[in-house]
Amino acid sequence: MCVIRGAGYILAHVPDMVISCGTTQTTERAVNPDSSYLSDIGAALRGYDDAVRYTPNQVYIGAKDPECLRGVDLPWFDKPCSDATRYGKFGEIMPQDEFLLLMRACDTFDLVQLVDIFVSETVPKLRESNAIDADIISLIGDGAPYEEVSALIESSGAQALYHHGSIVGCVKRAHDIDKNLSAHVMLENIASKASAVAALIHGLRTSGVSKSEIEYVIDCSEEACGDMNQRGGGGLAKSIAEIAGLSNATGADLRVYCAAPAHAIIQAAALVKASVFKASAVTAGGSTAKLGMNGKDHVKKGMPVLEDVLGGFSVIISQNDGISPEIDLDVVGRHTVGTGSSPQAVISSLVSKPLEKAGFKIQDVDVFAPELQNPDITKPAGAGDVPMANYKMIGALAVSIGEMPKENLSNFIDKHGLTGWAPTQGHIPSAVPFMGFAREWILEGKIKNAFFIGKGSLFLGRMTNLFDGVSFLVKPNSGASANANNSNEDAVRKVVADAMRKVAEELSGDADE
Repeated sequence: MCVIRGAGYILAHVPDMVISCGTTQTTERAVNPDSSYLSDIGAALRGYDDAVRYTPNQVYIGAKDPECLRGVDLPWFDKPCSDATRYGKFGEIMPQDEFLLLMRACDTFDLVQLVDIFVSETVPKLRESNAIDADIISLIGDGAPYEEVSALIESSGAQALYHHGSIVGCVKRAHDIDKNLSAHVMLENIASKASAVAALIHGLRTSGVSKSEIEYVIDCSEEACGDMNQRGGGGLAKSIAEIAGLSNATGADLRVYCAAPAHAIIQAAALVKASVFKASAVTAGGSTAKLGMNGKDHVKKGMPVLEDVLGGFSVIISQNDGISPEIDLDVVGRHTVGTGSSPQAVISSLVSKPLEKAGFKIQDVDVFAPELQNPDITKPAGAGDVPMANYKMIGALAVSIGEMPKENLSNFIDKHGLTGWAPTQGHIPSAVPFMGFAREWILEGKIKNAFFIGKGSLFLGRMTNLFDGVSFLVKPNSGASANANNSNEDAVRKVVADAMRKVAEELSGDADE
């Protein structure tokens, strides 16, 4: 049996990276450098306090319940949360200056250079963090003179790091000609690593699992680190474990676009259930490429740029503790090669088929967690309300297979659905933002189960036109404690030891004769 011990969430507010790193903005600068969008976007960027007061961000870190968004008319950005906090029960919203220092701490090849004055001014703030400890802070160093950093940007191809529009550091390229190790790519990878480290630390904090207990880490972010000979060779997972202080852990990277978190959780759960590892962590950092992805539409409509945060999450999975909710590996859905790509075929393969196989009806699931994108971000960009669209398809499926009358369709979403709150960071909204709440609600008896659905678009890699997805059920603990299992194992070991000792005594007796 495998259980969910905890979950951690991080949002790094990085408005300057929206302009310098987001693909929408860097592409616009390349093809239309004089565009009005580039001249207008600076005024549309939010300050840190505004990002903290944004209610969906408060929900993401567990400071607010998802139910607080239900029935609240869009837009949400003009309805700031009056009692917002930096820290929630699952994680935090980290300011940009502290995150830049964390990036420096996560850089083991001296690629991130920060201006010494910026470091000396910001380190005291980071020391007050309830997540980043002294061991990590000690990796930051003293920084370099501004002139040295400026020279690297101007003459060595380094990418500038900004805070409040001013250069406070840079990321150097890791190779002179390898595009996979360019300054831009290294910035992407180090930012992803840093946000995953913070999320992992918060996940361990919420779980009560010690760093030494984690034996395996799976990174399922969207960044694939490597060089010209193996562009996606991997290694983020182990590098994250190293900085987070998980000295007993190994790990591997898993990449499958937005479906990656669900795949990773199933794999981690299976490894724990099979006793390959006693405890594992699934984690992912944010994607700088996705910053300001819908910025043009937001600015055009007079909105702030809401995609100004890097998301990160972690889920801690262990052998049964007798308390925590279980991941039921007998109820796993999968979109196969032969499934087809129609919406009905996809939802059927991921929802009704696995539930039916296990003897469940769709309405036996209390809460479905599909893609939980924030509609305040997606609707102005013309992408609609993604969670709502998923719930409508699930409800329509229940009607089509005769499990629910059509007149109950309108109530289905209220009863089994969630309002989306996650930032549009690709893999980040994919079901996992609900994991912390699901664990809590099941332990409280508020719900009896939750069904997680991860979907992805494989055609983005130009290798196949196939769609992808997996799903799994989380339910209350069945009560068989790990201690009981350990006692049984001890008893077996004792029997074996007694038998071996008896054999040894007999052999010794034979030798004496």
